[in-house]
Amino acid sequence: MSGGVDSSVSAALLKRAGHDVTGVFIKVWQPDWIECNWRDERRDAMRAAAHLEIPFVTLDLEREYKEGVIDYMIAEYAAGRTPNPDVMCNREVKFGAFWRWAKEQGADAIATGHYARVGPSFELLAGVDANKDQSYFLWTLNQADLPHVLFPVGHLIKSEVRALAAEFGLPNAEKKDSQGLCFIGKVDVKEFLGHYISAKPGAVINDAGNVIGIHPGALLFTMGERHGFTITHKTPHDAPYYVIAKDVAANTLTVSNTKLAQAGASHADSTSASSARLIRTNWCKAVPIVGDELSVRTRYRQPLMKARVSFVDAAAKTATLDIETVTDPITPGQSLVAYRGDACVGGGIIV
Repeated sequence: MSGGVDSSVSAALLKRAGHDVTGVFIKVWQPDWIECNWRDERRDAMRAAAHLEIPFVTLDLEREYKEGVIDYMIAEYAAGRTPNPDVMCNREVKFGAFWRWAKEQGADAIATGHYARVGPSFELLAGVDANKDQSYFLWTLNQADLPHVLFPVGHLIKSEVRALAAEFGLPNAEKKDSQGLCFIGKVDVKEFLGHYISAKPGAVINDAGNVIGIHPGALLFTMGERHGFTITHKTPHDAPYYVIAKDVAANTLTVSNTKLAQAGASHADSTSASSARLIRTNWCKAVPIVGDELSVRTRYRQPLMKARVSFVDAAAKTATLDIETVTDPITPGQSLVAYRGDACVGGGIIV
């Protein structure tokens, strides 16, 4: 129970269904320079648990979160990639360390407030609310996880969850949804990374190879980004510029007025090609085969794109998918997540 509405309603629904429910608040690592909010969140979770008359436990997973999420995030940015910390938070903390602890306490299953579903044969399914579906962040779950995972609000839309919160009389029924980095909340990523990575100003180059501006550090940027750098050679009529490549060794960003423009040969980091190579793949139920036609997204809430599997090695946890029409730059470090209908097939980390 995070203190939010979704996990509180999930607990209420489980209790109403007759389950023996314990509410668990997970305490994670927070840097000392960020305003501490975990006590407020725990208070909200504790009040919801008290209202539901269920036991409440605070579980300290600071070390697991720091090592599995934050250290990973910093290392990926330092290597020039753009990681997805929420994916690692789910894998390492919620469905990793939390489940191991819960199992030791004698639990049969763990439940979260994610908008996703588990099918009758333990398939991972998208949430019914397309606007809130969180299966994109859950692609690391597999048949070792899904039989003991419950998503009580996955079959509901957000307005129904809000209505249930009021019906149950939950004290946090009107609480706004949280935004930002998993557990920590809304933080400026560049400011956060600036405390852990030595970034130096560098040149912004247009797709013709001319220096047109400056940036605070190439490591801090991702493909398709249009903010955070300064264009010094511009006119009032210039269209927005997007990052289309970055050269970490040279500390340069290449930008273009076209989001999917190809960078020049000297910028081999350009990732607007239609082929996505994956590492650390996980398949939720069955491993796809070469030739399979799937739907994929490389960013949360991105419209699904048609793709074909051109290579897969389940043992090495690698794969390549050819995307028919790319709608956003394919960014190293981000997750490509594949679907067949409303079933999440799995995914991997883009390289």
